Amino acid sequence: MSKQVYNFDEFLQEELRDKEFRKYYEEEGRSLEIGYKIARLRDRLGLTQQQLAEKIHTSQSVIARLESGDYWQASLRTLEKIALVTGTHLEISFRKISNGLNRRRESVNI
Repeated sequence: MSKQVYNFDEFLQEELRDKEFRKYYEEEGRSLEIGYKIARLRDRLGLTQQQLAEKIHTSQSVIARLESGDYWQASLRTLEKIALVTGTHLEISFRKISNGLNRRRESVNI
């Protein structure tokens, strides 16, 4: 009797059939996406976490949490401060989701 070997994509597709798993997977994805965008913006501007923190009057640990995705409930005010000090525009939009896995296709232009 041979064991069936799954690759990660097959495993993930199987797990995503579970509605509760899918909900948490997508929630985590949104959180990581925000953190990644902040880190990428900061890096493009040549700022350290400490420097960005000082500019928005917070601590380096807050920036680290934002960038790691562990700070899902970041306030809109904090995100607006980051946009202001980095010379960018914070844009929030609602769009219809045809397939939850494809919703993160859009990229941010900075």
